[in-house]
Amino acid sequence: MFTTSYALQAELGFRLAKIRLTRNITQTELAKEAGVGVRTVRRLESGESTTLDSFLRIVIALELADDVLNSIPSQNIRPIERVDSRQSVRKRARSRKVRDSEEPWIWGD
Repeated sequence: MFTTSYALQAELGFRLAKIRLTRNITQTELAKEAGVGVRTVRRLESGESTTLDSFLRIVIALELADDVLNSIPSQNIRPIERVDSRQSVRKRARSRKVRDSEEPWIWGD
């Protein structure tokens, strides 16, 4: 859907502004409640770059923290599923190896 981070930032800002306006909250009131500057609220709503901390403060002030967390799926595996599949919980990711060539491997002399 979104091909760039800029497009996603713009859509997030637009949606947050609509929520703020629906709740009849001014940018100044939201900034004060979130503990950020009014300019930060304006930047976020216009799709400009802000810090993750500022974004989260505003989301919390708008009482949307649960919605943000719910938008990212939790990858928890129930213990019974882990027993059934004989898998352990992954703690690290490995890079995928790409074969340089399709030639068969030959012992070097």
